[in-house]
Amino acid sequence: MKRVAAIDCGTNSIRLLVADVDPGTGELRELDRRMEIVRLGQGVDRTGRLAPEALERTFAACREYAAVIKGLGAEKISFVATSASRDAENRAEFVDGVLEILGVEPEVITGDQEAEFSFTGATKELAGRTDLKLPYLVVDIGGGSTEFVLGGRSVRAARSVDVGCVRMTERHLLRDGEISDPPTPGQITAIKADIGAALDQAEETVPLSEAATLVGLAGSVTTVAAIALGLGHYDSAAIHHSRISLAKVREITGDLLTSTHAERAANPVMHPGRVDVIAAGALVLLSIMERVGAEEVVVSEHDILDGIAWHAALDEA
Repeated sequence: MKRVAAIDCGTNSIRLLVADVDPGTGELRELDRRMEIVRLGQGVDRTGRLAPEALERTFAACREYAAVIKGLGAEKISFVATSASRDAENRAEFVDGVLEILGVEPEVITGDQEAEFSFTGATKELAGRTDLKLPYLVVDIGGGSTEFVLGGRSVRAARSVDVGCVRMTERHLLRDGEISDPPTPGQITAIKADIGAALDQAEETVPLSEAATLVGLAGSVTTVAAIALGLGHYDSAAIHHSRISLAKVREITGDLLTSTHAERAANPVMHPGRVDVIAAGALVLLSIMERVGAEEVVVSEHDILDGIAWHAALDEA
C-alpha cells in the first residue's frame, strides 16, 4: 500500500484526500477527506487574474492541509490545479505560494487530463456492476469548467468546456458586486444559452447521445442529490451512488432558481460557500440531463480527487 495525499484545487474549492492505495488490488482506503470553499476563481472570468484575497484564502487552506498530511505521514503529495489557474495571468504567484507551503509545485493540468482523472476516480469502483450499463458518461461540474468523459473500461472521448457554477454566476448574476436574488427570467435565459453553446462544443468531441449511464460528480451534483434525498445534514455515505431522477432534478432546479439567499442558506445540506452558486450549478446539471436524454443521474462522491490519488500511487509503483 502507498500512502498518498491528493489535493484538487479548482475554481471554487480546494480538497484533500489522504489514502492508502494498492495499485495491485485496486483498493483505495480513505484516511482523511476534507474540503474548503476558497473561491480561487473569484473574478478570473472578468479580470484574467487571481485576486489577492482569493490567493490568501487558498494558501490558508494549504497550510491547514500541510499539517494534516504531515500528521498522517503521506509518502507523496500530488497537487493538481484546474480551471482558474489555467486562465490566470498571475498563476506564478499561485505556484510559488503552494511550493513554499507544501514543498510541491501544483500540476496545472489540461482539460483532457482533468477529464481522465475524473473518469478514473468515479468509475474504478463501478467495475463489475451489472445494474449499470456501459458506456458511462462522467460529468464533472466544477466552478469554472465542466468535464465530459465517455468510456467503459477506458476513456473513449473527453472534452472540457468553460461552463461552471461560479463562472455562470459571475458572468450573468453578478451586478454591482451583488448576486441577483433570485435570478430574473432574462438572466436564466442567458445562462441557458451559454450552457447550450458549451454542450454543442462538448458534442464536437464526445458523442453524448451514446451514454448509457450518466455519472455526476462534484459539489453542485452532490448538493442537488442531498436535497433530493431530504437529508437533515450532508451525508456522503447516503449521497454516494444515489440515483436521482430527471424529474427530481428539474423540480429542485426550479426551486433554487426562484429562492432567495436566505432560503437556500437555511437548507441543512447547503455548504455556506455554495449558497450563491448552487442555482447555476443545478441548471448546468439539468441542461446536461435533458441534452443527453438521461432519466437519472448516478451521483458519485468519488471523483477527480480519487483519480489524482490513483495517479500518484501508480507513479510511485
